[in-house]
Amino acid sequence: MRWAALLKGINIGGKKIPMTELKALIEKMGHSDVKTLLASGNVVFTATETDGATLESALEEALAAWGLKTEVVVRNHKELEAVIAANPFPDAAKDHPNHLLVSFHRDPVPDGLIEKIPTIYDGPERLKAIDRELYIDYPEDVGHSKLGPAMAKLKFPKLATMRNWNTVGKLRDLLA
Repeated sequence: MRWAALLKGINIGGKKIPMTELKALIEKMGHSDVKTLLASGNVVFTATETDGATLESALEEALAAWGLKTEVVVRNHKELEAVIAANPFPDAAKDHPNHLLVSFHRDPVPDGLIEKIPTIYDGPERLKAIDRELYIDYPEDVGHSKLGPAMAKLKFPKLATMRNWNTVGKLRDLLA
C-alpha cells in the first residue's frame, strides 16, 4: 500500500533531517519506492503495512532511534483524495492555495471549538473541521495571523502537522 508520511515541524525549530537521510531511513525500514517532497518532512513510499496507526508508531520509533523525536501522521491515496474532495473552501484553493492549510490530526477534531473562536478573535480566517482534518483559509498573511493564539486559548488539540493546499495535491499525485 502507498502511504504519505507527514512529519511534524521538520527543518524548522531545531528538528533537522536532510531529505536524503529521511529517504534512506524509510528504505532501511524495508519500505520501497520512497520519494520525498520539499524539505519539510513529506515522504511517500510503499509499505506492506495496511494500518495507519501501526505505521505511524513504527515511523516515530525509527526516527527517535535515529535521534529525531517528532510526530508522524500518515494518509494513503484514498484518504488524501477524500481530503481534497471535502475541501470546504474551493475558492481559496483556486485564489491562494499557499494560504489554504490542512491540519492533519490522528483523531477527529472535537466538535464545538470552531464556533467559539469569534468570542475571542475576529480575524478574517475561515475554519472547517471534517473528520481528522482541519481546513484553515488564511485570506491574508499566514505568518502574521493571530488565529494560532486564539486556538491555543480555546484549547484546540495540539495540531499534528499542517500542509498547504499545493503540497496536499502534490502528495496525492505522488501516491497515485
